[in-house]
Amino acid sequence: MKNERWTEPVEVNLDANGKSMIDGPFEALRLLTEGWPKTGGLSFVRARSACRAAVDGRKSPEEARKCFTDAVSEMQKTPH
Repeated sequence: MKNERWTEPVEVNLDANGKSMIDGPFEALRLLTEGWPKTGGLSFVRARSACRAAVDGRKSPEEARKCFTDAVSEMQKTPH
């Protein structure tokens, strides 16, 4: 499931790294674990869990996408 892609990529704008297009749960999980500016908050925890589950085949990639977009929204509203 590592190479599974979303039907539509998610644009992420992290201040330090600029804009990125995230294509699927594996990429999202890598960003959440290695490059996320604030590791905390309910949406972050849900997104990390959902992306892990999607990579393992326990959730659909689209379920993970929804959780990831929630985390992106939460991160963009919160000052880093």
